[in-house]
Amino acid sequence: MTRRSFLNLKPLHCAALVSTLLVSPWCVAADGAHAAPAAKPAADKPAAAAASTAPAATGHASAAPAAAPAPPAALPSDELQRRLQERIATIRAAQAQAQAPRAVHGARRAARPAAEHGAAAPTVSMGIVSPAGHAPAEAAAPAHAPAAHAAHWSYAGEGGPAEWGKLRPDFSTCASGTRQSPIDIRGGLKVELEPIKFNYRPTGFNVLDNGHTVQANLGYGNNIEVAGRRYDLLQFHFHRPSEERINGRQYDMVAHLVHKDPEGRLAVVAVLMDQGKQHPMVQLVWNSLPLEKNEELQSPAPIDMNLMLPEDRRYYTYMGSLTTPPCSEGVLWLVLKQPAQMSPDQLAVFARLYPMNARPIQQVSGRLVKESN
Repeated sequence: MTRRSFLNLKPLHCAALVSTLLVSPWCVAADGAHAAPAAKPAADKPAAAAASTAPAATGHASAAPAAAPAPPAALPSDELQRRLQERIATIRAAQAQAQAPRAVHGARRAARPAAEHGAAAPTVSMGIVSPAGHAPAEAAAPAHAPAAHAAHWSYAGEGGPAEWGKLRPDFSTCASGTRQSPIDIRGGLKVELEPIKFNYRPTGFNVLDNGHTVQANLGYGNNIEVAGRRYDLLQFHFHRPSEERINGRQYDMVAHLVHKDPEGRLAVVAVLMDQGKQHPMVQLVWNSLPLEKNEELQSPAPIDMNLMLPEDRRYYTYMGSLTTPPCSEGVLWLVLKQPAQMSPDQLAVFARLYPMNARPIQQVSGRLVKESN
């Protein structure tokens, strides 16, 4: 008889079976299996032997056989039912105890994959690469990521430039740094600066609106050489109005061309923009503006960064910082003296997206500024 059929028996209809169960030497183990029956007492053997032997007395009638043991007295039905319920409760408790470790082990196995696969997927960032040991704010906490809401930075109001240094510990340099950018370039030391060698060629690119500016990410193969170092061009983006000022003058816009050398040091070429004729390379970028923020769109045509530059490539240079959080310092700035031109329509396109996305001027703090003769 299986355990299930046993548990389904009605105790009042099987009193004999219940009596046998209650006096049975079998017991139930903790895991629900049966244990071996207990050994019978040694006293049973003499009694059995005496009962099976009938010695005859000489000259007398045979001795009466030993009396058979009386059957156990029948229990009242309510007592049988009570004992049966107690035995059922004992069996069920043993089964539950045996199954509990299996349930805990199964729960642990189910929880392990969830922990292993719970990491968030990476998201698209602004793309400004900061010096070794520092990640730009856009890479650490993109504007559309849930964790970024508490440290969201902007160009005005709450989270504006005056608050950047307080938003996160790694933004503290925005408030405490002494070599911050942008600056108002005045009284530069005129010297024979080494010309910047621009090694640019037509390259495919993607356009991204990251919530702070419009940015173009370029493929590999463009670089500059200056001061004995080579810096690879990673991306360029725009600010309105220009962040840099020359002798107090602020321009309509500026393009920042971000380069990085093999050691992780940054060099940014700033191309100032004035209103004038249409700029063909800027138009290529505007043509590939994505419909959604933080989604890159590939341009169908390559861009030649040589055409982004003005004809006169003399420049100002100084050591500064990123102009967005975390405002990491140690950035080499190369600000071209001659502005390029953009048409009024091209300026209006960016102004519609970002009316103002320029960090205020920072203190020069005694830094040396050099300029080409």
